[in-house]
Amino acid sequence: MMNGFRLNENDEEQTQNTLKPPLALRINGSGKTVENRENFADEMLESEKSSLVGRVHDLEKRVLTQQDEIVCLRSTLADVLRRVNQLEGQVERGTPSTGRSAPSTPARNGGSFSARASPTPYSQAPGPTDWKLRKPMVRQGSTAEARRSATLHHTRSKTSHQSNGSLHSDGTPSSTSVSPAPSPSPRPNTSQGLLQTHTGLGKRWNSTGDFNTQSPLQASTHTTSYNEDDGTVKLFLRGRPVIFHAPTDVRDSYDISKVNPAPSRKLRLDWVYGYRGRDCRANLHQMPTGEMAYFVAAAVVLYNAEEQTQRHYLGHTDDVRSLAVHPNKLLVATGQCAGHERRDGMPHIRVWNSVSLTTVSVIGVGEFAGSVNCLSFSRADAGAYLVAVDDAPDRTISVWEWQRGEKGHRITETKCSVDTIVGAEFHPLDRNQIVTIGKNHICFWTLDQGGALYKRMGVFEGRDKPKYVTCMTFTANGDTVTGDSNGNVIVWGRGTNTIAKFIRRVHDGSIFSLCALKDGGIVSGGGKDGRLVLFDADLNVLGAQAAIEPHFGGIRVVSEGRGTQLLVGTTRNCILTGSLELGLSPVVMGHTDELWGLATHPTLPHFVTGGRDRLLQMWDSLSHSVVWSKDIGEQVQSCCFSPMGETICVGGVSGRWMTFDSTTRELLDEHVDGQEAIQVVRFSPDGTFLALGSRDNGIYVYQVNGNGRRYSKIGKCSGHSSFVTHLDWSEDSKVFRTNSGDYELLFWNPTTCRQMTNPSSLRDNTWATHSCTLTFESLGIWPENADGTDVNTAARSHDAKLMATGDDWGKVKLYSYPACQPKSLAHVGCGHSSHVTAVEFLREDARLISTGGHDTSVMQWTIG
Repeated sequence: MMNGFRLNENDEEQTQNTLKPPLALRINGSGKTVENRENFADEMLESEKSSLVGRVHDLEKRVLTQQDEIVCLRSTLADVLRRVNQLEGQVERGTPSTGRSAPSTPARNGGSFSARASPTPYSQAPGPTDWKLRKPMVRQGSTAEARRSATLHHTRSKTSHQSNGSLHSDGTPSSTSVSPAPSPSPRPNTSQGLLQTHTGLGKRWNSTGDFNTQSPLQASTHTTSYNEDDGTVKLFLRGRPVIFHAPTDVRDSYDISKVNPAPSRKLRLDWVYGYRGRDCRANLHQMPTGEMAYFVAAAVVLYNAEEQTQRHYLGHTDDVRSLAVHPNKLLVATGQCAGHERRDGMPHIRVWNSVSLTTVSVIGVGEFAGSVNCLSFSRADAGAYLVAVDDAPDRTISVWEWQRGEKGHRITETKCSVDTIVGAEFHPLDRNQIVTIGKNHICFWTLDQGGALYKRMGVFEGRDKPKYVTCMTFTANGDTVTGDSNGNVIVWGRGTNTIAKFIRRVHDGSIFSLCALKDGGIVSGGGKDGRLVLFDADLNVLGAQAAIEPHFGGIRVVSEGRGTQLLVGTTRNCILTGSLELGLSPVVMGHTDELWGLATHPTLPHFVTGGRDRLLQMWDSLSHSVVWSKDIGEQVQSCCFSPMGETICVGGVSGRWMTFDSTTRELLDEHVDGQEAIQVVRFSPDGTFLALGSRDNGIYVYQVNGNGRRYSKIGKCSGHSSFVTHLDWSEDSKVFRTNSGDYELLFWNPTTCRQMTNPSSLRDNTWATHSCTLTFESLGIWPENADGTDVNTAARSHDAKLMATGDDWGKVKLYSYPACQPKSLAHVGCGHSSHVTAVEFLREDARLISTGGHDTSVMQWTIG
């Protein structure tokens, strides 16, 4: 074989001798001969080219034919499915397509089961509100690209708004229709033929774009559409429609495409209640400005207790986990864990100015795998280096020249320990020495000139080796002093990894903090016994001791304050100030577990919070202090004030709920409804009813007697298919509405505990509060690609001009009320690091309170 031509044996022998006469060969299948090799190759190429061109033309004809068939098929399917959607809509409205009466079912999501007067048969011609579809126009001789861009046109009387990437944005120009997405709940099969075929497909097709395999169905998008005929807006969450009735005064003029502007007033973080001491260390420092520096959630707080002022550094996007102060006492470094944002949410370190609150450097974005749990500036060289410990499984320790370049320069990193690291610090006198402590170890590191780290493990020499080395500090002569989980204090000689002094059982249980004082003394703090013990410069125990009250928790961190004062952070998220001689008093208090309950007083500048720590706390928003705190013995899920503020109702996670006197904290009454959490509690505006929405899908209604001291059950409202999330009363106390976990909006009569199945008759009802997130007035609070769980809480101001929301990304947003446009702009407040579980306006509407879930913080915002 040569160049695709077959030669006989004699010919192959002749090709080996180039001096012989040229060959006379026959081209396979052509019937032609060539006199030499050049002509032979040319004719071969021409023949192959001609054959390939012919095959390409044949394939193109077949492709174009198939595309014509696909276009026609899409057109047919679009007609069929739109007609099916019309039939289903008629069934939902009670207008059967076969002339038979539709079965009566409870109204869901604002829909009605009442039938119309004149049913429309299936064979009836389309009305003015029906979809109309032109046949695709495909001209003869058009190219494949032109055929693919043939567009299906339609006309309709409804106006619609589509979000990007919605269920109906299939990415092709084959259809611009917005077909209503069917509800996931089953529906009666009331027609024959095509409707039965449609429901038997296994998937509820919504538009011709669903047949495009290049664009998969996006289950987390939503679309809104407005029906001018009945004045309803349909919002889709995860493909499920929720129907809202527009009030009469806006029904005719409502334009779904308009943008609702943000309010003229903005949010500003005014005060942060709480402190993170339950699981963080070395995070409380006295600044030269007289302020204490500490953190909670994503906010770093600078608090002046004497002047009762706070400033906040809000550069972080998620939980702050570590804090270090530069030797110049001006700069602060803080490290965070992974957050919500794709880039800024990566674990990183921020160095910032404590006076101007401006960011100086952002270090390590994309370099840390876990949270930055330990930070320390070098002290022997004026803070040129920064050491950090990454709380990833490898427990990496890294050293940074943080001032080099915009993002700093990492000198070195190495695996530190397979076990937990609780502290890392530069030695104050030896610039190349670093000490790390944690589970089962203390380690002395040396940073050489080449940037390599070498370690020496501390040797306990058969002594009482602890499970954890929990804290450390340094003496004036450079010795390292550690406290451990056995309550021992150990002195390690400077430059060695051996024990110089061992002081046994200073505390009962772990020592969580050691603080070196300016006069050379050292104070130790017990995490279990809550005692403060004072040592002199030679580590001899002195007589001066103090203890904090058990309800504040154990001592987590001790820091030297102004003069002889001490700052003490506790394991129950409190900060106390004082001295060993005069005692300690709390200046910051907070919750210690997930926070859900929030209610503002109807007449006073007070609010109450409750969490999974079983604490119910009353706060004064003016003095920023706790009025009273009570352990109620039940994990709190929800709470509310009575209309006059004299009673607090608290719903627990086990179905138990209680009422308390808001002044004396006296328990007034106690009941149990179901075995699941009481998600929401609300008194009626006239104070005669109490409604409690449960996680068991029911709403329990009680009659209020004896000036709020006794409660008698009226009944249970049943009809929701998922847990109740929000509840609002009408101003006349005759109706209340509820949202549920599967995006329902239902209305109820409190005296009969029956569902009101004609929501259109309530379109003009006025509501005393607006906490329901799924209403016509709150359409705009749902972001693009919302999945129904993004927005956790909502509240309307008392003057009905503003609406605030809290979401899963730790954001507090402020909208103009009503936010009835799908495109509504808002001002955003940042500071929380967890899902915002509740927002409430204080009585004068100048301030807003928000609670974070797992970040356990309470934040107070000013509005102006």
